[in-house]
Amino acid sequence: MSAIAVPVRRPVLADALAPHRTRVQDAGLVLAGAGVVALLAQVTIPLPLVPITGQTLGVILVGASLGSRRGAAALLTYLLVGLAGAPVFAEFTGGPASVLSPSFGFLLGFVPAAFVAGWFAERAWDRRPVLALLGFVAASAVPFLAGVPYLAMILNAVMGAEMGLGAVLAVGVWPFLLGGLVKAALAAVLVPAAWRAVRGLDERR
Repeated sequence: MSAIAVPVRRPVLADALAPHRTRVQDAGLVLAGAGVVALLAQVTIPLPLVPITGQTLGVILVGASLGSRRGAAALLTYLLVGLAGAPVFAEFTGGPASVLSPSFGFLLGFVPAAFVAGWFAERAWDRRPVLALLGFVAASAVPFLAGVPYLAMILNAVMGAEMGLGAVLAVGVWPFLLGGLVKAALAAVLVPAAWRAVRGLDERR
């Protein structure tokens, strides 16, 4: 009976740059990843209910650079720090009341999205722009799986808006598709470029 082939986990950028890390250094990477997303969250284009932000780009870059588990841990840290009151969400918001925001479901979706980006990076998809783009588009779609139902719940059950599926999609999906593709494409350029830089450093050593 033949064994089932299991994809081999490959080093991600963090592994290549610092192959012999301690747990304390890994914790530092997680905190740094949360900080990157917090910074990019302040790059916003305001919309009535859910703003366009740089968060998704941060999620992809952090997930791909740190790998699935550390990437997800970084976004979970970001989420918890924001809920604790730190102004790390878009437009310098934060606090427990954020759970009542129509956009909060997308924040929840960032945690598995970072995991997905890291999973593809662990299979070396992040080293070639075309494969990176495919993986990063898949990761970019994940927040919508949590964000759209949560948006509908807040609008209808909490705010009493009585919006149907078409109206929810109009405010929670269609305005973000082009921007999501652009951010995935930008990450698909930046991450393989970082890998080329790492290889160049290795060759000069």
